[in-house]
This record gives sequence, C-alpha cells and structure tokens, in this order.
Amino acid sequence: MEASKIVLVGAGNVATHLGRALREAGHDILQVYSRTEESARTLAQALGTDFTVRMDEVRTDADLYIVAVKDDALAEVLPRLVRRNPAALFVHTAGSISIDVWKGLAEHYGVLYPLQTFSRLRPVDFSRIPCFVEASTPADTAYLLRLARQLSGCVFAASSEQRLYLHVAAVFACNFTNHLYAVCQQLLEEHDLPFEVMLPLIDETARKVHHLSPAEAQTGPARRGDTNVMEHHLQLLHDRPELAAVYDILSKSIYSMTHHD
Repeated sequence: MEASKIVLVGAGNVATHLGRALREAGHDILQVYSRTEESARTLAQALGTDFTVRMDEVRTDADLYIVAVKDDALAEVLPRLVRRNPAALFVHTAGSISIDVWKGLAEHYGVLYPLQTFSRLRPVDFSRIPCFVEASTPADTAYLLRLARQLSGCVFAASSEQRLYLHVAAVFACNFTNHLYAVCQQLLEEHDLPFEVMLPLIDETARKVHHLSPAEAQTGPARRGDTNVMEHHLQLLHDRPELAAVYDILSKSIYSMTHHD
C-alpha cells in the first residue's frame, strides 16, 4: 500500500496514538488541526509536521482526513472540514457515532474505530489494538481495511450498530471497572490501607479471562449466593447509600447471570 497523505483533525489521546502508528507505518502526516494551540503544537512536534488552529488553513491536498475530536464537536467541525477538500476520504474515530453523520456532507467517508483506552503519555502497542472499519463504498472499505491492517493485527469490518454495542460493552469492561477501582481505593484509604494490596488481585482477575469465560472466572459472595456476607457488606456501607446501591445492583446481576438455570 502506498503512503497516504493524512491530516489529523484533533490532538487528543486518540489522535496522538493513531498519528504515531500511522507515521511508523510510513504514512505522511501533513498537518495536525486542533482548536487548542498547545495540544496542536505538541502533537505536531511529536510527529514532525505542521499544525494549525484555523479551519480555513487546513491543508487541501490530503488523501485522508481523520477526525478524532469529542463527539459533541463533530456537528460543528465536519461541514467546515469537508469543504476544504470535498474529493478526499473522511473518517471519524468515534465508537458511538453512526457513519451517517457524514451523509450529505462528503462523497467518500467512513469510520476507523480503535477499541482501546488511551492516555496521551502512556505508550501502547497499537499492533494489538482491535480496529473496526466502516465506509461508504466497497472501495473505501477496502482502502481502510488495508490501512488498518498496517497498524494492527486485529482488524474487523463492523456496522454502526455493531460499533454502538462495542462501545457500550467497552464502557462496562473499562470505564465502569476503572471507576470501581477508584471506589476500592477510596474505601481502603479511608481505613488506612494502601490500594497497592489490591493489585495482585486485579492482575489475576484480568489474566483469568484470557483462559476462562468471564462467567467461569466469576467468584465472590454473589456468585456463591452467600446472603449473610452480602448483608454484612451492605451494613458496612450504610453511610454510603450510593455505594450500597451499586453493591446491591451488581450482586443481583452477578447472581442472576451465574444462577440462570
């Protein structure tokens, strides 16, 4: 596959990691656009390219424009962006936004969704990140699949509906789980215990689901149906009704999923 000329629209976590992977794959990052000068300059310097904070200065000679901005900014950004180079291919990177957001704006358009939690300063191995592709035509789909396969060994074609379910499932697997780590840390520190004592448990829980299904790996009082322990835990949380409610809802969900027969 020949090197593509690419403009990155956005300079946050996704754009940072995707830009690095594209550059390492030999593609030409022509420019970074962001409304924030500091983030645009930082990413552009990391990629060895130029930047702009003005939409009317976005390059008009790119093959591909990758939009990695907050979902609520798409409606403002997309029409102005497409007018810069209507014949190009435009994609966004959002999990929960339909491909139809491009309809009526661009002739060639699609989605390139990398399924991972990104933090700008934490390196990731992009070759292991699942990437999901959707496009407006078979030719554009084939191009995005080829591009994605240069970045990752785990590439799929997925519809907007499938991507919605991927995104909500990822919220359960990642965002909610991480929030529960934060709750865990708060409970421990309130009783003079370090969060680090939980790390071996967290690590083993994550390792297990590489070899067992999550249902098979499930342990704990709700899995056992140990109502005495659960009632005692709820009593400990009596002064934190929001946490008690979370504990109760999750315990009931675990019990119903593991005792469905």
